[in-house]
Amino acid sequence: MAASHYFFVAAFLALVASQAIASDPSPLQDFCVADMYSPVKVNGFVCKDPMAVSADDFFKAANLDKPRDTMKSKVGSNVTLINVMQFPGLNTLGISIARIDYAPLGENPPHTHPRATEILTVLEGTLYVGFVTSNPNKLFAKVLNKGDVFVFPQGLIHFQFNPIHDRPAVAIAGLSSQNPGVITIANAVFGSKPPISDDVLAKAFQVEKGTIDWLQAQFWENNHY
Repeated sequence: MAASHYFFVAAFLALVASQAIASDPSPLQDFCVADMYSPVKVNGFVCKDPMAVSADDFFKAANLDKPRDTMKSKVGSNVTLINVMQFPGLNTLGISIARIDYAPLGENPPHTHPRATEILTVLEGTLYVGFVTSNPNKLFAKVLNKGDVFVFPQGLIHFQFNPIHDRPAVAIAGLSSQNPGVITIANAVFGSKPPISDDVLAKAFQVEKGTIDWLQAQFWENNHY
């Protein structure tokens, strides 16, 4: 009985440990360029025939040195994400990259990446950044200047804000997944389709249902900016 109990505990701890460090699967070969046209559905993408792979599969003229337009965004930012969908050579490599442009007083609003840790480097300007832990929700925030680096742990709500009224900012982010995903909190809560019941949200936010209806209307009318 003692031996079987020990085996069960050891197996349970091994399972917990494997889940705790789980992220994108480790590659089982040098590379696995995604075959975006394969009808086969797997967790990720099927590998392109290695004999058909060329140097171009590991290259993308992404123009990440070029400024992006932030004027069309209601929050004053523009995220240019390069993940496996735009760059098939990233398949199985567990990494992606993004350029974020911020207008003066613009922000990348509170959001999460369910599958990735993010490391952010400020290239130009100043950013106020931070993340919030799981309950009881402690905020870790910092003002960053050019050359500074900040890390946002996987799955935690985080944000970036340009506090300067007359100067834009630019940052580059590295993410620890070929497809990190993003959940923008306000969009998800007030702009889901179909909408979350205003009874539910009014109770959660402790406000009148009319306030919730007004907030939902902002996101529906603007088509999830």
